[in-house]
Amino acid sequence: MGCSISGLNNLYDAVNGGGDIWINENRFRIVKQIGEGGSDSLYLVKEIRNESAVGGGLSKKIKDPFHVSADGSYSIKKVLIENEEQLETVREEIRVSSLFSHPNLLPLLDHAIISVKVTTDKTWNNEAYLLFPAHLEGTVVDHAKAMKIKNERFSTKEVLQIFRQLCAGLKYMHSLDPPYAHNAIKPGNVLLTNKKGQSPLAILMDFESARPARKEIQSQSEALKLQEWAAQHCPELFRAPELWDCTSRSSIDERTDIWSLGCTLYAIMYGQSPFEYVLEEPEGNLQFAIENAQIKWPVEPKSAYPEPLHQFIKWMLQPPTLRPHIDDIIIHVDKLITKYST
Repeated sequence: MGCSISGLNNLYDAVNGGGDIWINENRFRIVKQIGEGGSDSLYLVKEIRNESAVGGGLSKKIKDPFHVSADGSYSIKKVLIENEEQLETVREEIRVSSLFSHPNLLPLLDHAIISVKVTTDKTWNNEAYLLFPAHLEGTVVDHAKAMKIKNERFSTKEVLQIFRQLCAGLKYMHSLDPPYAHNAIKPGNVLLTNKKGQSPLAILMDFESARPARKEIQSQSEALKLQEWAAQHCPELFRAPELWDCTSRSSIDERTDIWSLGCTLYAIMYGQSPFEYVLEEPEGNLQFAIENAQIKWPVEPKSAYPEPLHQFIKWMLQPPTLRPHIDDIIIHVDKLITKYST
């Protein structure tokens, strides 16, 4: 999919203070900027509907009616692309996102990649615009910050319900042929939407780093290349140890995500990675702490969560060959849900 030629200048101008955005004959108006990080910016937009337009509006293109916004609100991620490597990364994110269709994975609804002139030196860069459903209640991080102010936590039941949904989305990715790893599972990539009378809906987002999960490393150069890639794309506080120190003869699989999943469960419970304490120590070594699974539990008069959840986390933070697969995780979390929901 691309962007209609008539909309290219409008698309560029809209994000820089001008007119509306057009993506494939669908028109959107920017409401406000809602996020920014690195070369990415996120905007809340509203579709300007015109049923007589070519294609009949965005709702005619979206396969799943669940993702059609009742009030026309969506989000657009703008990515500034300055070189071929960045362009290939965005194209891969688009390709990979198009493979996924699951209630707990954020769907890519449409996209455009365009060329824009840089006025300062009259060169041309690319910009990508990715259209998603809008989830304005934020991520697990946003919810945790709001709850901390009120001296609140997620209940054990809520923790398990959120985690179970992440497992469902991840199982979908790990069950593809070939299996895909997300590679960047963390609380900031988990959207939470509350609906009255229902448990929070958890949605895993950001597939920029998602790649086929299984790799056979057969040389030192391949091992170093993987480590360098992981250092750029996999959040260090949630990165599996085999991505920190990859040997020249090793097998990497989707269980790198299980490590990140265990760290994320800890963070849903306690608001940070189990290894974040290392960053506050004068001589702390994050890689050493991760490779040796040196988890630090919060010091509390009485634990806020039952011990089986702590043991569950430890089970996921094991060496690769001992680490469970997602099906094993789901069986166990379902037992915990049954135990702590009554």
